Amino acid sequence: NGLMIYPENNLESLIQRFGATMCALAYSDLNYDTVQSLAARVNAAGCKFIQLPPALTQLHSTKPVIAVCATRTGTGKSQTTRFIAEYLKKQGKKVAVVRHPMPYDQLLLNQRCQRYELLEDLVKYKCTIEEREEYELHIEEGNLLFAGVDYEMILREAEKEADIVIWDGGNNDFSFFRPDLTICVADALREGHEEHFYPGEVNIRMADIVIINKVNSLPSIAQAKNQEERIHALIKSDVPVLFGNSIVTPEARDNTNMKLLNDTEVDKLVRGKRVLVIDDGPTLTHGGMPFGAGSVLAKQMGADEIVDPHPFAKGSLVGVFTKFEHLDNVLPAMGYSEEQIRDLEDTVRSVDCDAVITGTPINLQNVITMTKPCVRARYCLQLDNKNMDLMKLALGPFIIHST
Repeated sequence: NGLMIYPENNLESLIQRFGATMCALAYSDLNYDTVQSLAARVNAAGCKFIQLPPALTQLHSTKPVIAVCATRTGTGKSQTTRFIAEYLKKQGKKVAVVRHPMPYDQLLLNQRCQRYELLEDLVKYKCTIEEREEYELHIEEGNLLFAGVDYEMILREAEKEADIVIWDGGNNDFSFFRPDLTICVADALREGHEEHFYPGEVNIRMADIVIINKVNSLPSIAQAKNQEERIHALIKSDVPVLFGNSIVTPEARDNTNMKLLNDTEVDKLVRGKRVLVIDDGPTLTHGGMPFGAGSVLAKQMGADEIVDPHPFAKGSLVGVFTKFEHLDNVLPAMGYSEEQIRDLEDTVRSVDCDAVITGTPINLQNVITMTKPCVRARYCLQLDNKNMDLMKLALGPFIIHST
């Protein structure tokens, strides 16, 4: 019947109730103060606190596995995964992407093993905004995607259809599958976080390649080089550190006929205008970022003002802003439930602005109704020739030996 799930704030009483002697930490993107606080609570309740290493939890595959993991939520894992999948497909390889679990259905058996090939599958599986953010672009780019909660079943199904399995990690968790190549993505805008968050440091210490992403958002390349130096102190001596750019471009459609607008038409929607920015929920909340790709695009396109959404927040979003005080002129795309989606739609409708910029990976207009012009931030990983040569060198054996 599976495992019962209880609130963490009942931890001490649960240890007493069940007579537990061992408590395992089983979630991710925690700063080390939080990890040690949990350990203290468990120890004080008379229980052993453990952190299971990947070697004891990972499943073995019959196919080559590339794992894309990260130091924090929102570093650009999925754009890295899509970049690698596109390269391997161009080499004639069949790729299956397996996404880290996002178990939001109240009946988890409904999510045991999910296969995504068409955008209609997002409706079939009743995906939340958070699930759509991780799945939609893979489907748009023609990547066969698997997700769910039974990862033994998911892996075996993926193996049937692919030469190579790519693990697309969630948060900063490690791979559920034993990888033949581990790529860890660090964030140029969060230098030093690789040393202070669990299990992000595990990922970077296990990495075969490290990519410092979003280098193009830094004021100086010197900052990325300083981060590279710090990372070299954590990783194996033969592990290359690549610099990557996250390229953000705008896309918008005519609200009447949904045809794509040209560059001049899109520019007119934003330049000199007052805009509301909606960015990726997990990146802004537990990822700790004060802005995302939408904010980058608003400044890039010359918006006159990014409107503060706080005074317009409705329902559950009021609590989100109270909990995450670092959020300023940005609205997180929260949609873990139908109630949150309604609150998001009501908030967006209430904001006094000329246009909306969405930095969430999905087409938000497919989920909520917007009455104002909407510009979508598209973003992808870019490597220069030197860094691409290093990536090709690492991916070469997968092209030669996979069948």
